[in-house]
Amino acid sequence: MTQDELDAALDQMGEAAASPDQAPGLITVEANVWCAQRSLLRATCASLTDGLRYRSIQIQVSSAFETRVLSRAEAGERGEPYRDLTARVEA
Repeated sequence: MTQDELDAALDQMGEAAASPDQAPGLITVEANVWCAQRSLLRATCASLTDGLRYRSIQIQVSSAFETRVLSRAEAGERGEPYRDLTARVEA
């Protein structure tokens, strides 16, 4: 998944969300994809409790994950603490 594809998925999910549970809640990334493409994302990590985030949505990386965006309902507690989706940052 490229940064443009991720941005499109986040924007689409954010716009289609009829309730907070349907908003973007977690980005899961397969480890090999992360290693190959991590420089494409402007992920930040402000603190250990906030974890790695892109557009304020938590990113979790594992060889057991498939690369995708989960809603807050799908993510459950894994994506907490939840933040509002921030706007795209144009390069």
